Amino acid sequence: MSFWRALLGRSKAVEPDLDALFGLPTAALTLRAGVGLVPTGSGSVAFRAAEGAAFADVERDVTALLDADEGPPVEQTTDDYGYTWLVVRGASTPEDASGDALADTDISGLVTDLHAVNSTLEVNGYGPSLLCSLVGFTDGSGRSVGLVYLYKRGTFYPFAPAGGKRRDNALELQVEAAIGDDLPMEKDRSRWFPVYGAPGL
Repeated sequence: MSFWRALLGRSKAVEPDLDALFGLPTAALTLRAGVGLVPTGSGSVAFRAAEGAAFADVERDVTALLDADEGPPVEQTTDDYGYTWLVVRGASTPEDASGDALADTDISGLVTDLHAVNSTLEVNGYGPSLLCSLVGFTDGSGRSVGLVYLYKRGTFYPFAPAGGKRRDNALELQVEAAIGDDLPMEKDRSRWFPVYGAPGL
């Protein structure tokens, strides 16, 4: 079978690996040390909402689950393409010794919440509806980057908006080089889709 895949130019679909999300705290340390980017404290999950009461119940359960952890309430928005985004904000932690407030985000807790959203939708049969998850980073001077997890590919890529419908390709490549050992990066750069205006960025 692999011979025919190779001959016809087809490749086996990559299975989603939600546990890859737990590599984000390590990647966050690498980004801070190497690129000067720190987490914004926001993350989001994008999915195509299905019709019907069953999906609405799951969506309500996910929101209630995250709201119950006494953190900031979960926000829900719909983009121009019809995707629903659940926006999660991480809890703040005390300032570090340098007084850098930007660094004071519980990214581990944020990642746990994003994992919970994805896995809840997945176990209820809505995995095919999942598009991506995003965690925002900034250097406090206007530069921002979203680390985007492609659910169906099981890979990450950096997206750096640069105002309007432009992106900072140099920063994206710098981020990719910095965290390539921490996260499974998407090798096919044609799949580095722009997510302009994504919540959490």
